[in-house]
Amino acid sequence: MNFKAVVFDMDGVIFDSERAVQDCWKIVAGRHKIPDIETTCMACLGVNAPGTRRIMLNRYGEDFPYDTYRAEVSSIFHSRYGNGRLPMKPGVTELLSALKEHGVLIALASSTRREAVVEELTDAGIISYFHKIICGDMVQKSKPAPDIFLKACEELQVSPEDAYAIEDSYNGIRSARAAGLRPIMVPDLSVPTEEMEQLAEVILPSLLNVKKYLLPE
Repeated sequence: MNFKAVVFDMDGVIFDSERAVQDCWKIVAGRHKIPDIETTCMACLGVNAPGTRRIMLNRYGEDFPYDTYRAEVSSIFHSRYGNGRLPMKPGVTELLSALKEHGVLIALASSTRREAVVEELTDAGIISYFHKIICGDMVQKSKPAPDIFLKACEELQVSPEDAYAIEDSYNGIRSARAAGLRPIMVPDLSVPTEEMEQLAEVILPSLLNVKKYLLPE
């Protein structure tokens, strides 16, 4: 193998959560007549909580009651997907198990706050696979800045060029490439663009394909 570590994004890569969050925002947008919420949610993919708040305020005005609406979204999300009900993407456990068997270091680099990340990974029964977990509230700058991937590699004690990053969002791929990792895009809500084709080492349809790519039999 020509790599030592794999750093995963969480939302949209491990869990089918980006679509779930967007659906919850649609409900809140319907209640409060918030326009064009799908486009706004797409702009927030891969961005941490402060960055998401700023995007929302920039689009809807400084008086937009983001915190109130975000609390509504969170309540709907937990009522639907809490306690281990958040669906995982196909191939998650297969890929994690294969990487572990080959002695590959595994980290998570998620823009979501640590408390939520730990809860969701624990509920899904996969937290033990990760040697390091780096979250959006642990770095100063959100994706697409390279900070979170650089910190993941630092915590794993590997050089970025010896690590793959698995991402689904534009901001995630930009962040991984800026940090010097080898990005693999597994698209979720974001359709691959020419920019993504240039930045990613490869674009693959699922984590099962990633397993074949990284660990060919």
